[in-house]
Amino acid sequence: MKKRKIPLRKSVVTGEMIPKKKLLRITRSKEGVVSIDPTGKMPGRGAYIAMEPEEAKLAWEKHILDRVLDVKLSDEFYQELFDYVSHQKARRELFGDES
Repeated sequence: MKKRKIPLRKSVVTGEMIPKKKLLRITRSKEGVVSIDPTGKMPGRGAYIAMEPEEAKLAWEKHILDRVLDVKLSDEFYQELFDYVSHQKARRELFGDES
């Protein structure tokens, strides 16, 4: 049986190539609205970070997403991102890795 290719994406925080399923996509629409994209299919400019609370915290401290998406993000958005990543990691540990 032919082995399937696993899509990889680069984390904007660490610069490491990681399988797409283990990343979270953050998008910026044409109107400049930034949102978390759990499906990975929303239109707009996307940036990926790993589903690790430490990586979300580092992105917040260094305002990495501000530079990558070319917008000024509020602390509320970074807090929402950190909470989302922490929740998803806890779910993955509790229910097992769905990938």
